[in-house]
Amino acid sequence: MAILSLKNAAIATLAAAGNAAFVNAQDDDPLKVMFVNEFPDKTIDLYWENHSFDAEHPERRKLEARIPPRGGWHASETFNGHEFSYELDGKRHFVTPPPGNANNEQFIMVAGENEGFKVRCEITVNSQQYMDYLDILVKPYWAPRAAARFLELVRDKYYDGVAFNRVVPKFLTQFGIAKDYFTRTKERELTIWDDFPNNIPFEPGTLSFAGSGHDSRTTEVFIVMPGTSQEQLDKFGENSWERPFAIIDGDVEKSALKKIYSGYGDMPPFAKGPDSSKIYDVDGYTTYLPKKFPKLDYIDRCYVVDEVGIGEEKSEGEF
Repeated sequence: MAILSLKNAAIATLAAAGNAAFVNAQDDDPLKVMFVNEFPDKTIDLYWENHSFDAEHPERRKLEARIPPRGGWHASETFNGHEFSYELDGKRHFVTPPPGNANNEQFIMVAGENEGFKVRCEITVNSQQYMDYLDILVKPYWAPRAAARFLELVRDKYYDGVAFNRVVPKFLTQFGIAKDYFTRTKERELTIWDDFPNNIPFEPGTLSFAGSGHDSRTTEVFIVMPGTSQEQLDKFGENSWERPFAIIDGDVEKSALKKIYSGYGDMPPFAKGPDSSKIYDVDGYTTYLPKKFPKLDYIDRCYVVDEVGIGEEKSEGEF
């Protein structure tokens, strides 16, 4: 079962027993908070700050959860305005989760002052003539739900072998339909809720999940291409599911992005490029793409750079 789908299930049913007395004693609106740790090898101790006591009182700060690395998570049932804390690299960070969404839910990455988690995707370019790579910096605070989902899919090797099926110069490059039929069929049913507006402007090299409506994001991602007009940049983000969560690391103009084959044009009905619905069919990668669009470029593999050599075991949250 996908980690994020388990997180959604947990949020709907969790009652944090250790905090029940505090929650019941408050008149504030209830809030369910998912805390996620994406560090490669750091366990995060999350504390409940009880402001009923003075700062030096032994009951002021209580350990609520120990969150393991690499997608580990903890779901807390709390209330609006409550404060949590955690220590990272010798510094204590305090977190007061903002008000939740329509489901009274909030999603928080415990990343301290981390600038981002680097993912490298090794890809073919120039119609499979050469190998190159894209370095992607996943930002923990831009759109945390999208960031966590993308990192989860990378760790699961979901994007390995995936086609760049929609490549339109001065607009976008899109990917995210798995090579394996059963994998793509399963994962397209696991949608994630939209992230809150983040006021992060779209620019060339920005990554966002694609979608088809409110709370519709699954696995498909697009990258804004160099040369995109300001008018189009301003249009990105008008839909609730379009939220920047990462950016190409380094100079996007000199990256491999512009070398990805773009000769087939946009998808139907805009042009005659690959049709996403047909890629999802059982013969999408075995017949449809190789016969109709043989020049497409592909992702060979993606991985989190700082996790190379750490191991394949999965992190689990506390349920």
